[in-house]
Amino acid sequence: MNIGFDAKMAYHNGTGLGHFSRTLINSLSQYYPAHEYFLFNPQPSSLFQMPGKNIHEVQPSSSIDRIFSSAWRDRRIKKDLQKHKIDLYHGLDHELPNGIAQTGIKSVVTIHDLIYERYPKQFSARDIKRFSVLFRYACEQADKVIAISQQTREDIVEFFKTPEEKIVTCYQSCNPAFGKAISQEEKQRVQKMYGLPDEFFLYVGSIIERKNLLTICKAVFILRNEIAIPLVVIGDGKVYKQQVKDYIRQNGLEKKVIFLSDNAVLPASLFQTVADFPAIYQLAMAMIYPSFFEGFGIPVLEALWSRLPVITSGVSCLPETGGDAAYYVNPNSAGEIAEGMKKICDDRQLRETMKEKGWKHAQNFTQQKSAAAVMRVYEGLV
Repeated sequence: MNIGFDAKMAYHNGTGLGHFSRTLINSLSQYYPAHEYFLFNPQPSSLFQMPGKNIHEVQPSSSIDRIFSSAWRDRRIKKDLQKHKIDLYHGLDHELPNGIAQTGIKSVVTIHDLIYERYPKQFSARDIKRFSVLFRYACEQADKVIAISQQTREDIVEFFKTPEEKIVTCYQSCNPAFGKAISQEEKQRVQKMYGLPDEFFLYVGSIIERKNLLTICKAVFILRNEIAIPLVVIGDGKVYKQQVKDYIRQNGLEKKVIFLSDNAVLPASLFQTVADFPAIYQLAMAMIYPSFFEGFGIPVLEALWSRLPVITSGVSCLPETGGDAAYYVNPNSAGEIAEGMKKICDDRQLRETMKEKGWKHAQNFTQQKSAAAVMRVYEGLV
């Protein structure tokens, strides 16, 4: 089978959607080597490469398509799909080419979340309109829709009225590097390079309102006289980040909340390739991730693979990701978050139990299981 992918995120995105795309493509290539995988990339990229004998990068061939690469990805790509005899095309990021159904090529689209539907005030009117048109069209045109969680599946049915039988839930995996034990020497190198404290709580994610860093900082304030362990933040943002920083400054928490992305000595590319993230996770005491809503919550899974205790929200899809291994809190309650941080800090046995439960639960999200679920969808169509 010749399988094509919308590879824009795989080659250009250093956050969740990019990690998802690269992990899935590499997993399929590894576990199903009899197939050929064609990665349709609208523009050259030096940030990420995906070598493999059965992985083929395809870029626009004509000068007009290279200039208008967005139009190529949206419409003109169809001629290249046919040129490479693609049997099935997978839109990894909510979108499908316009008119793909008319080519006779089977199509699958992955929908990660419909957060813009649930939290429209956190998006511009322009983005809401664009997302609605693109996501709805993809769900209508696709032969199968993959949802990355049951929560997302329910949202697709609720907001788009997509027939339930058309949607398949396929859980994702994460970079296998998180599941490997990092040597003490490597952890020391990473700790020194990033200037990490000996003990710290960890937050990873975009600094936006939905992901709730401000409430974590309020929990840090509650514990200011009880726990000396700081919070390390990996992520960036704009308006909401400034609100968080204002709170930190007003409450004297500058030494208790450390923003790694603000370190001028560290190149920005470090936070895109995530090469050192497994060591950072394994150095931390716990992951704090009380998001109000997620499509899946990949930092939670990365933490479980890293044997890192997790405090997260008992809402949205997060109980799917965390299973019986996470410590669940009300995301609106700084007090509950603070209580969880103190319990994990004070109780070594609790930490060890959470690590082992987390590792066990993470086995439900292996690369092989994730690839197998997606391949079953493909094989059911071609």
